[in-house]
Amino acid sequence: MSTIAAISTAIGTSGIGIVRMSGDKSFYVLNKIFKPKKDFNIDEIKGYSIKYGYIMDEDRVIDEVLVSFFKAPSSYTTEDLCEISSHGGTFVVKKILELCLKNGANLAEPGEFTKRAFLNGRIDLSQAEAVIDIINSRTDKEAKSSINQLEGSLSRQIGKIRDLLMQIMVNIEVSIDYPEYDEANEIQSTNTLQILQEVKENLESLEKSFENGKIIKEGIKLALIGKPNAGKSSLLNAILQEERAIVTAVEGTTRDTIEEDVSINGIPLHIIDTAGIRNSTNEVEKIGIEKSRKMAQDADLIIAIFDCSTELTNEDLEILKLLIGKKCIVVLNKVDLGINKVNKSAFKPVADSSNIIEISAKEGIGIEKIYDKITEMFNINEISLDDSTIVTNVRHKNIIVKAIEYTNNAIDDIKKNVPMDIMSISVKEILEELGKITGESVSDEIIKEIFSNFCLGK
Repeated sequence: MSTIAAISTAIGTSGIGIVRMSGDKSFYVLNKIFKPKKDFNIDEIKGYSIKYGYIMDEDRVIDEVLVSFFKAPSSYTTEDLCEISSHGGTFVVKKILELCLKNGANLAEPGEFTKRAFLNGRIDLSQAEAVIDIINSRTDKEAKSSINQLEGSLSRQIGKIRDLLMQIMVNIEVSIDYPEYDEANEIQSTNTLQILQEVKENLESLEKSFENGKIIKEGIKLALIGKPNAGKSSLLNAILQEERAIVTAVEGTTRDTIEEDVSINGIPLHIIDTAGIRNSTNEVEKIGIEKSRKMAQDADLIIAIFDCSTELTNEDLEILKLLIGKKCIVVLNKVDLGINKVNKSAFKPVADSSNIIEISAKEGIGIEKIYDKITEMFNINEISLDDSTIVTNVRHKNIIVKAIEYTNNAIDDIKKNVPMDIMSISVKEILEELGKITGESVSDEIIKEIFSNFCLGK
């Protein structure tokens, strides 16, 4: 493989910038541009060492730097690898990369360092995917889940299932080689069925974990809906604890969606403040209202806000129709006015009494009750990352679903007394599917697609 180089830190003003090189010639390239404060033989340097010196463009000093040395195979990529830590700044870091490329390195492709770690056998594909998940983590739970996967939690679970399947393949080989032992073959069929049932249970446990995994990784999409001046924007501001949305007494102030992210007990909450829903002749407002309706349909959770100081209107009743069949919380706003003209029985078709919360968005009253209700509805406090493997990647989930399908086929074959060599086809399909998670049987196209989502320096 060629020697590659890339900037591994974000471009811009910062305390430090890092240029990384990996490959057989990385130390050779470095030797051309690095002048150490104290001379040393670069061929004799030990791995996990740091040297201080200067990056030079011929006789010109570009920057004073620290260079970290990692010798094969004890490096991230298992190749000779070095990291040049310079002062942060657009010019300096780009200039160092330019010198690396000028002296024999090639610009790395997105994710190529991690791709080499995978191809060279230091990590499997699920661990490689965990790297980008860590980088993109928005909450503590998401980061912890990704770290667990990077440390091999999912790989170990898949490994245990594959070991069970290999036991089946051994039993099948025995039954094929010794067909005259009918009684032994019957016992092996029983054992094989038991093993397949265990495989199915393990796979279904992983599939079920995706319910929590999806919440951890993607978060909860929450739409705030209500008629104009019900208090949607005020509630958004109260949740964010900042004046993010414009609040006025003029109806229809919000004409497009406002989207913000917050964290609730370690889970991302993507909040969408929508345009007030009413009958309007204004073309711009009508577009915003239609968008509000669509957001409500696509949301994981709807918070419908009603002004409790006034009686429910036809517009309110139209909003109630949007809540039918949806997970929702009904919020009665403006309790600070001391006037309540809303009969809670009107909400029975869409929400029980525990899902009706009285608040004052303006005064910040009752906001915590909304947090508590969301936590309860999505079982957030029950999501534990300590004792179990949680699948967060939709690619992995789809593969597991396919593997369960093949497992059911194999179980049906045994119950129908299908010959073991025929049943083994389904077992091989299960192994093939699981190999797509860890990388043993994944296509080059999938590998390319996965690593294309990485940044250049990772």
